[in-house]
Amino acid sequence: MSDAQWALIEPLLPSVGEQGGRPFRNNRQVVEGIVYRYRVGVPWRDVPAEFGSWQTIWKRHRRYAGDGTWDTILAARLANADANGLVDWTVSVDSTICRAHQHARTSRGTQGDLSNYTNLRTEPTDHALGRSRGGLGTKIHQLSDGKGWPLVLLIGPGQAGDSPVFPLLMKELSVPRLGLGRPRTRPEAVLGDKAYSLKVNRTLLRTRGIEAVIAEPDEEKRNRLRRGSRGGRPVRFDAEKYKGRNVVERSFCTLKQWRALATPYDKLALTYRAGVMLSAVCTCSGSLPPRRHALVLHR
Repeated sequence: MSDAQWALIEPLLPSVGEQGGRPFRNNRQVVEGIVYRYRVGVPWRDVPAEFGSWQTIWKRHRRYAGDGTWDTILAARLANADANGLVDWTVSVDSTICRAHQHARTSRGTQGDLSNYTNLRTEPTDHALGRSRGGLGTKIHQLSDGKGWPLVLLIGPGQAGDSPVFPLLMKELSVPRLGLGRPRTRPEAVLGDKAYSLKVNRTLLRTRGIEAVIAEPDEEKRNRLRRGSRGGRPVRFDAEKYKGRNVVERSFCTLKQWRALATPYDKLALTYRAGVMLSAVCTCSGSLPPRRHALVLHR
């Protein structure tokens, strides 16, 4: 990590454990050890000794995964960006599958409970692992702004569909404001591919006054035309604005440069998602300016 990145992250990191005690030593060294492990994709025991004891690195990562440290830091960085007018609120939604390594979680995977997608603080029973045609894997669902910065990141089993997770992504979208005011939860428009073209999703966006730029599948078009006047009007679709949806795809390309995220090795979904959030924090901290105002988030 660069000195500029660390200067943005360090004030938001906890200095002691949940039960108090002695302050953490070499916090930057440990965090960089976590980053190294996920970027290179080595076992925890093989993290170079220059980063300190691998047991310390693992325990610190597990602690930050459980208390939501990286979620808090990402929210603070996005709040600062929004205050400076840097967040593009024409957001894009998509998901990507990450095939699990044979040494990863050993659960066979089930359809999964959607309640496990939100506020992941305890380990789900399916370990966010599911079997699809390509084998066992985990899906990363993301809402990104118009520049590709991640706004919401959720994980779930690999065989689960994209559309059922969309309301949960919208529910989790909450960017705090610096100073007074409620968090911003409503984007100007949502760009999505044909997988999100369900009536329930379009209704959700319409009731909240959000423009839906979602491609309509050919099957839905044929069904609507076949029913004639009962099929309703064609959905509004801004083809020019839809061209900006590729930012979420490019965001996944950046995320998957971290080898341990592209191929999950973690046995716990909790720690794997923490690695995903850490990648998002590094991405935003490398792109955003220093904080304009101090932000205090109650944990």
